[in-house]
Amino acid sequence: GFTLNAIFATDIDKDLPLDQLEFTYSKKTGRIKHVIFNNKIIATLRTDGGFALTIDGAELLLKTNKIKENCIIVRNDVAEFIKEGRSVFCKHVIYAGSNIKANSDVIILDEDNNLLAVGKSVLPYNMISEFNRGVAAKVRHSIND
Repeated sequence: GFTLNAIFATDIDKDLPLDQLEFTYSKKTGRIKHVIFNNKIIATLRTDGGFALTIDGAELLLKTNKIKENCIIVRNDVAEFIKEGRSVFCKHVIYAGSNIKANSDVIILDEDNNLLAVGKSVLPYNMISEFNRGVAAKVRHSIND
């Protein structure tokens, strides 16, 4: 639970079914490889110790209502491009949560709070909001994958 709180800068673990999570381990290193909930991979452990969210993981976190500050909301007119796995550009961002730093895992939503994708931020939230050009986030998994 502590690791999740550190990554997402919130007390998110209180709203998650931590006792129902399962883990797969690397045969080579013995380290955690995947976090699984209801037979679905919700996150992959990165080499830097962080979690790379999957779409299923984002759906689970969005149910907590504490993840908003880790989300990027884009204009509806670019939602289809994001669903296809295209990068999120600063000029299309309506909202960037205050927990977003450069290289943070982010959840990308449309204006109606529908999940579009998960990815990695390129810039911190304040720069995403200020800039009118450049990439705000790179999509790792989209709902059309």
